Amino acid sequence: MSVVFRIALTLMFSLGLSSPAAMAEALQLNVAVSDIGAGGKPAGGALVDVIHAQQRLEKALAPKGVQIKWHFIKGAAPLINESFANGQIDMAYLGDLGSIVGKSGGLDTRVVAVAARGIAHHLAVAPGSDIHALADLKGKRVAVFRGTAAQLSLIGALHTAGLTEQDLKVVNLDFAAASAALAARQIDATWGGANVLALKRRGLAEIPVSTRSLGGAGELAGLVLVSGRLLEKHPDWVQSIVQVQREAATWASTPDHREAYLQLLSEQAGYPIDLLRSDLEGAPPLSQLLSPELDPAFVAQLRQAIDSAKEARLIRRDIDLQQWLEPRFLNSSAQ
Repeated sequence: MSVVFRIALTLMFSLGLSSPAAMAEALQLNVAVSDIGAGGKPAGGALVDVIHAQQRLEKALAPKGVQIKWHFIKGAAPLINESFANGQIDMAYLGDLGSIVGKSGGLDTRVVAVAARGIAHHLAVAPGSDIHALADLKGKRVAVFRGTAAQLSLIGALHTAGLTEQDLKVVNLDFAAASAALAARQIDATWGGANVLALKRRGLAEIPVSTRSLGGAGELAGLVLVSGRLLEKHPDWVQSIVQVQREAATWASTPDHREAYLQLLSEQAGYPIDLLRSDLEGAPPLSQLLSPELDPAFVAQLRQAIDSAKEARLIRRDIDLQQWLEPRFLNSSAQ
C-alpha cells in the first residue's frame, strides 16, 4: 500500500467515510421539482425558480463541498414520490397533494418549510360556453391533472358548490394536454393555473371562476420536503436549505425586486410577464404568498388538505401532522 493511498484512507475514515462511493454520496444533494415550464427551460414556479436560477443552494452549500443535482420531473408527484422511495432524491419542492399521498403511503419525509401558499387556480371554459359557475359543471367533461395539487384544488373548489368529482366526468390530462383539448373543444372545462390564463390571453378560453373569487377555497400550496435520511445524516445541510428559502422569499417579496422576480419567472416558465403580473392582481402581498413559515394558519390549511384527500379517498391512512412537520430549522434561521 502506497503512502499516498494510506493518507487518503486516513482522511476518509476521519471524515466518517468508508469508501470513495460513500464520499461521493455524502457530497451530493439530489433535488426534485415538478416541472411546470411551458417553454424550453425547466421551471418549478415561484421561489423554486429563484433558488434554481440564482444558484442559491449551490452557493449556500459550496463551503461544505456539496454539489447540487436538480431533477425537473414532468411526471410530477408520482415519479417524485417513487424517487423518494428508491432513495434517489434527498429533497423536493412538491405540491400539497403529492406530498400528502407520499407521506400517507409511508414515505419517510419531513416538511421543513413552505415553498409557496395561496397559489390560485382557475376554471377555464370555451368562449360562449354555458358554464358560468361551478354548479354548471355537473355531468360535464372536466380535465384535471390527477395526482397533483391541482386535483386537490379542484376538490376544495367543488365543495363550495356542494359537488364532488363524482358529479363530473373527470378526464385525467396534464396541463398542456388539457389546454389543447379545451382549445379543440374536446372537453367542456379544465382546472389549472398559468396554462389556462395563457388560453384566455389568446382568446381560446373564458374564466368564470377562480380560487380568488371563491374566497381562497381550493388554493394550492407547495412544501419543502426532505428525506428522513438527509435529516438524520446532514441536519446542517437542511439548515442551509431552510435559510436559502427564507432569503429567497425576502429577495422576491422586496418591492424593488418585484419586476425582477416576475421577469425571472417569465424567462424560466415561458409565460409572458404581463400574464404573471395579472395573476397577482387581487392577491395577498408576495411577502405572505412566499412566506416559508409553518405558522398556525398554514398548519390548519394543511390539516384541511389531508382531511379532504382522505374524504375523497385519495389516501387511505391518516397522517400524524405533528410528526411530519419539522419547524426547528425555521426557528433557528429566524434567530
